[in-house]
Amino acid sequence: MSDTGRQDLHDKLGAAVKPDSQKSYLEQAGDSIKSAVDGVASAVQPQQEKSTTQKIGDAVSGNSTNRNI
Repeated sequence: MSDTGRQDLHDKLGAAVKPDSQKSYLEQAGDSIKSAVDGVASAVQPQQEKSTTQKIGDAVSGNSTNRNI
């Protein structure tokens, strides 16, 4: 389960595993939008309010300014 306004870790991994060359333009655009929204949500949500899975997802995706988990 993800935090409010955040992309689910499962969805992030699924988007990362499938190469862009195998995605439609619509899938690529959707991934870009979801990633941008998640990045903004990550930046404004205080670190202490994030779930453990969101902290891990942020660290892996580079959305975290504080990488201490």
